[in-house]
Amino acid sequence: MDIFRIRGGRKLGGEWTVHTAKNAVLPIMAASVLTSERTFLEDCPLLSDVEHMGEILRRLGCSVVRNRRTLEIDPQGMHSYEMPDGLAKKIRSSIFLLGPILTRFHRAAVTFPGGCEIGLRPIDLHLSGLRQLGVQIREECGVIHCEGSRMRAGSVHFDYPSVGATENVMMAAALLPGQSVLNNAAREPEIVDLQNFLNRMGAKVRGAGTHAIVIDGVTALHGVEYRPMADRIVAGTMLAAAAITGGTVCLHRVPAGDMHAVFSKLREMDCELTLSGDTAVISAPQRLNAFAQLQTQPHPGFPTDMQAQLLAMATVAKGTSVLVENVFENRYGHAGDLNRMGADVLINGRTAVVKGVSGLYGSRVTARDLRGGAALALAGLKAGGETVIEQAQLIDRGYEQMETALSSLGAEIVREHITHEDT
Repeated sequence: MDIFRIRGGRKLGGEWTVHTAKNAVLPIMAASVLTSERTFLEDCPLLSDVEHMGEILRRLGCSVVRNRRTLEIDPQGMHSYEMPDGLAKKIRSSIFLLGPILTRFHRAAVTFPGGCEIGLRPIDLHLSGLRQLGVQIREECGVIHCEGSRMRAGSVHFDYPSVGATENVMMAAALLPGQSVLNNAAREPEIVDLQNFLNRMGAKVRGAGTHAIVIDGVTALHGVEYRPMADRIVAGTMLAAAAITGGTVCLHRVPAGDMHAVFSKLREMDCELTLSGDTAVISAPQRLNAFAQLQTQPHPGFPTDMQAQLLAMATVAKGTSVLVENVFENRYGHAGDLNRMGADVLINGRTAVVKGVSGLYGSRVTARDLRGGAALALAGLKAGGETVIEQAQLIDRGYEQMETALSSLGAEIVREHITHEDT
C-alpha cells in the first residue's frame, strides 16, 4: 500500500503542464489492434490504468513497448480473443477491447471488468450496441461469450449516452461494410479524440461530439503516430488544488474548450480565471464562496469525474453548497473521510449538502476510488497539520505522480510505501 503524507496550509503557486488524458489513451490503445501495423502514442502518461491496459494487450499477443513517453503498440502477433481474467478485473476500461477483438477475430470472451467501486456501471449498453450490429452474446459462468461472424453495419440506438459504449461500438463498426449510425451517442471530448485517431488510421467517422455519429466502413486501417488530447479532469483537479489553497497557478496544455462547466463553478466560487489559448491562470481568494448547486450530467454538463474535487472545495467555502450526482449512484465515498477532517457534509441518496467550515484538520483517511482520493488530497492541502491518505495508489490510475506535480507548485506532500509489516 502507498500513502500520501501531506502537511497542509501552503498556498500553491507556479506553472505546470497538463498530461495526456487517461480517458482518451485507453480507448485509443484498444483501437490500435484494428490494424496489424505499429501505432505510436506520443506523450503517453505513466498511469497504472495505462500500464494494465498495456499488459492486457501483451497477454493477447501484442508487443507493447514504452520508450520514455512514447508507447509503441504492434498488434501483428495478436493471437488470442480471450481477455485475461485477473487483469480485466483490475481495470474498467478493459471492456473497450471487446469491439476491436470482435472485429479482428469475429469472436471474443471477456469477464466483467473491474475498476473503482463508484456504482454499478453495467456493461449492458455495450452489449446492446454490439447486438444491434449483429453480434450474438451469451453469458456462461461469469464470462461473456460474443460471436461476431454475422456482424454488419446498421443503426444503433443507445438508451443512455454512455461514453464507453459509444466508443466500443464506434471501433466495432469502423471496418464493417456499409454505413452505421449511432444515435443518442455520448458527446464527451474523448469520443472526438477517438474519432480523430480512427480517421488518422484511415477510417471514415463523422459526427463525434454530437448525438449522431456516422461511420462508413472501410476495408483496412493502418498504423499512425498520434498524440491524444490533454486531460481535462487533471487540469480541473489542479485548478481546484490552487483554489482550495488560495493560490495562483498557471497551467499549460489546458483543453479549455471542453471545460466551460468547471470554469463556471470556479468563477461562482469567486476565483479569477484568465484563459489564453491552451493556458489558464487561476487566482483564488483567501476563502472561497459556496456555489448554489452542482448537478453532474453527461457532457457538456458538469463532469462526474470533477464532483469529488468540487465537494472538497465546498467544505471550506463560505455558505452552503448542494451537489446532485446524476451519473453514478455511489460516488460520495470520500464524504465520511472529509467529515473526519472537520467538514460538514450530509449525504442523502444522490444529494450532498455541504456547509462550509472555517478550516479542516489533518487526519488519517483512505482513498476508496480515483477521484475521491484526489479530493482527499485537495482537502489535505488545505487542512492544518498532517493528513495521511492510505491506498494512494488508486490515485495513480488517473494522475501521473500527483505528489510530484503538487510539490512542484509548493505543496508539502510525499509518497511512502507501506508493507504489511509496517501496518
